Order: sequence, then C-alpha cells, then structure tokens
Amino acid sequence: MIGDEMAERFYERADVVRTLVVTLLAGQHSLVLGPPGTAKSEMARDLTGRIEGAAYWEILLSKFTAPTRMFGPIDVAALARGEYRQVYDGRATTAHVAFIDEIFKCSTAALNETLGYLNERIYHPENGGEPIRCPLIGAITASNELPSEEDAAAIYDRLLVRIEVGYLENPSNFAALVRSAVRQPAAPARTTVELAALQQAVSEAVPAVDVPDAIVDAVCTLRAALRRKELVASDRRWRQAVGLLQASAYLDGRPAVDETDLSMLTHVLWDSPADRPTVEREVLHLVNPDAKEALDLADTIDELEAQLDAMAGQSREALSDWVIKKAHNKLATAGKRLEKLRAEAVSAGRSTAAIDRVTGRQRAVRARVLTEALGMDASMVQTQL
Repeated sequence: MIGDEMAERFYERADVVRTLVVTLLAGQHSLVLGPPGTAKSEMARDLTGRIEGAAYWEILLSKFTAPTRMFGPIDVAALARGEYRQVYDGRATTAHVAFIDEIFKCSTAALNETLGYLNERIYHPENGGEPIRCPLIGAITASNELPSEEDAAAIYDRLLVRIEVGYLENPSNFAALVRSAVRQPAAPARTTVELAALQQAVSEAVPAVDVPDAIVDAVCTLRAALRRKELVASDRRWRQAVGLLQASAYLDGRPAVDETDLSMLTHVLWDSPADRPTVEREVLHLVNPDAKEALDLADTIDELEAQLDAMAGQSREALSDWVIKKAHNKLATAGKRLEKLRAEAVSAGRSTAAIDRVTGRQRAVRARVLTEALGMDASMVQTQL
C-alpha cells in the first residue's frame, strides 16, 4: 500500500520505491544514485516519514562535517561545570531510520565512525567511553556521483542496495509534473506503519521466510555466470542479499522465496553503473525468460531514441518520414510484444517488474517521437499511448 501510494506521487519510480521498502524490511542500507533534482531526497523523506513512532535523523554531509554534528554535540553547559558529555537526542545515535545525503562527501574525521554506525550500529563516544549501540534499522543514502576517493569507496562497499535514478523520460509524466507545480493537489493518501511492527518484521518475520534449495542453486548458478564475465561480488554481499530475497517475499505475502524475488539482485551485484545491464541480463536470463526478451526489445527502443537524438535540427518533413518508415512500426511492434510478454508472465505467476520498466521506456520514447518528431502537444500525448 505504501509503495502504491508513493508510486502515484513519484512518476516513473515504482521499482525504486519497492526496492527501498524491501531494503528497509531487510534491515539494510541503500544508495540512490542520480543527478540533482530527481526526487532522491523527497522519496527518502516520504518513506521514512511513514514509520509512526520512529526517531528520524537526516543530514547533508560535506568534507567539513564533524563527527559530533552527526553523532552528538558537546554539552556546553555540562562542560562549564567541568563535565564532558555529548548530547545524543536527535542525532544518528538515537535514530531508527536515517537519510544521509551526499554520503560520499563524508569527512575523513567522521569516516570510521560512519562505517561503524552503518556496519555494526555502534558509536564510540568522543571521551572514549563504552560504545553506544544505536537502534538504526536502515539508512537511505543519496549521491549525485560515485565515490572518487578510496576512503569513500569503503562506505560504498557497505551500501548493499544501489539504485540508479534519472530525469523523467515520458513527456506526459513531465507535463503532469509541471501541472502539479501550478495546481494545488488534493492531500494524498498516506498509509503508515508502527515502529514496533517494522521492528518485528525486520527481526522475526522476514528472517522466518523460507529459502528453498532451488533458490540456493539458482544463486550459485548466477554467481558462476557473473564470474565468467569477471563480475565478482564479495561473499559478504551475497550472504546479505539473502535477506533481501526474504524481504521481497515477505512484502508480497509469501512464506517462501521464489524465482521472482531474485530480480532484487540486479540492485546488489554491480559496482559500476556500466555493469548493471550485464547483471540485470544474467539475473533475468536465469529467472525470467520473458523479461530477458523484454530487455532485448529495450535495445531496439534505445536505438530508436539515439536515432531521434541524432536527427535534432532536421526538418519536420525528414522527421515525419523517419517516423513513418521506421520508428512507428518498430515501436508499435515492441509495444504489442511487451503486452503479450506481460500477459504470459502474469499467467505464469512471474514478476512483471522488468517488463513494466521496458514498457515505460517504450511509451516514453513513443511520446518523444510524437512530440518532437510530429509536433504533438505533450499534454495530449497520453491519450495516444
């Protein structure tokens, strides 16, 4: 329900929202990677703000952020009395959920404490006292770019789930976004969950989800396939990913992991965004043959979009001729095949997430063709899709 409500608000983000929810249920941390202005912060705040009773902490890091600003400033009043202590309320040390923006700009001074906070959920006080156990369930982090320094790479390695986001692709969704800026929308539905219920799910219900031997075999097969392509993930990352599979099944109300949950691994097993398509293909080749065909169709759609970009500045006549002779038929054929693949997946009980994502691409490119090549009004395109 929460995922559906957020997907209504954040255009073209349904898969992102579900992945964030699954990651939180698994008690893991996520990275949302993308350029500025892609709703990374808004999505994190919307999701974490739906947990009733949870202590929430948020920070925008810089190279100059001191550890005490993150974990607890010095109590000045106590210091005047000759006592040295920190104030932890409202800081990372007391938070159940956290949003850390520009995570890779973590200062060198705060690096070790941040790693300890994310890894072991502990903080070592400035005065050298006993480590403090933090109630953190999971952190959502965000960045505009990948880490360029070795120190930040250590944090990157600890973020199990990595999600790429970009600007809106579909002109119709962009038009709706613009309209939302000038119209006062009705208050959206807002489902919430109690902190105790989330904690019970993370600590008891999700770990109780069964992982059949067939799933273990599939994971082993996937690991071997990726190693042949020189894509190697650590044993720790593979082990932690099992919890994501369990959380995915739990979210769907199933007592055991099945092949559809393996699609979560597409957000876990790559380091460079350039490797993500390869990982996705290997995962879907293993678990979802119709989704693999959908990715092949995505290549055709991407090629058409590249051709549209290359024709920028050409006459309307040339663009129309290209649409009639090439783009229209290829996009229509891809759309019909995607509809059939989706019907087959639904009938077989397989996940449609990848198919739906490619369908979104097909509609976005078709909308671009209608608006940019044929001059159709963007606000009218939706009725043509």
